[in-house]
Amino acid sequence: MSENLKTIRELADEFNVSKQAVRKRLTDEFRANYVETVHSNGVETLVVTVTGYMLLKQHFSGGNDSGKVTSNVDGNGGNLNVTSDRTKIVDEASVLKILEQQLAVKDRQLENKDSQISQMQNLLDQQQRLALQDKKLLEEYKSEIKSLKAVNSPSQDIERDNVSKKETTDDNIQEAPPKKNKKWWPFSKRG
Repeated sequence: MSENLKTIRELADEFNVSKQAVRKRLTDEFRANYVETVHSNGVETLVVTVTGYMLLKQHFSGGNDSGKVTSNVDGNGGNLNVTSDRTKIVDEASVLKILEQQLAVKDRQLENKDSQISQMQNLLDQQQRLALQDKKLLEEYKSEIKSLKAVNSPSQDIERDNVSKKETTDDNIQEAPPKKNKKWWPFSKRG
């Protein structure tokens, strides 16, 4: 692969561990931030970015390398060991690069959250406007119903009065003939 992207096999070989040990460190969060899928020759391959590589290197080397490096004093006049200084500078630069990449990831996450909040506010405003429209329509319907009841109520009262007068006159004119009680033949015991 390239110098910036390393496969799981390359990482395992470099850290002298098994591929399973490397895969175990590739959690969902780690994969989301530091692992990419590369297509080459029709095959998908997982590769780790430079930042992910530095994090894995720190883990498999037993922690933070820069904490282990100390300036060695040479026995000939107190000169500092140049290789340890270079290692410390490289480690600090790699840590700085890791932090910059993490900040970039966090910035993208914040932008995503800002857009989600904005969408939610728009939806809430829309819901409130619809609720107000519904309330206005409901009030209009109630007022229409009241006005229709007011218009219909006098004519209904007149019709009820006419029906009740007609019923009373019909009752006076026709009296129902008395009902004859029909009894069943009484059976009695003879004996």
